[in-house]
Amino acid sequence: MELTTLTPENLGRAVSIALRPEQEAFVAPVVQSIAEAYVTLTAWPRLVVDGDEVLAFIMGNFDPDHEIEAFRAGIWRLNVAASAQGRGVGRFAVDALEEEARARGVERISVLWERGEHGPEGFYLKLGFIPTGEELFGEVIAFKDLNDRGRVSP
Repeated sequence: MELTTLTPENLGRAVSIALRPEQEAFVAPVVQSIAEAYVTLTAWPRLVVDGDEVLAFIMGNFDPDHEIEAFRAGIWRLNVAASAQGRGVGRFAVDALEEEARARGVERISVLWERGEHGPEGFYLKLGFIPTGEELFGEVIAFKDLNDRGRVSP
């Protein structure tokens, strides 16, 4: 697996990423995320690929001056193809975003998620994100401290 940028050659495969049907209510389609990245200069959209196969799309945001702390650095979207789930693809994507954050001097990243039976909460908790107990736009806010891999402060 490797991380790559969006190109004219992989765009069609990127927007064709299909989630499991029960997950579709929890994350926007890749095409919407790409449109948001186009108009958001601080967005960081990337693909996880294996050869020519597009396995996942991740979009982060790095805007250290944003008035809302949860939007200063973190994961905005993560879409892992149904056929690629359970193979460490999501973890690989999040690890790559963490590496990018560290390279930018970021010490803490965020993620927001909607609660629900087929939502991503368990995945993010396993990766060390700690909910703050607050919500934004009806979604859970969680942070992960990147300086100490084993300890997270909300």
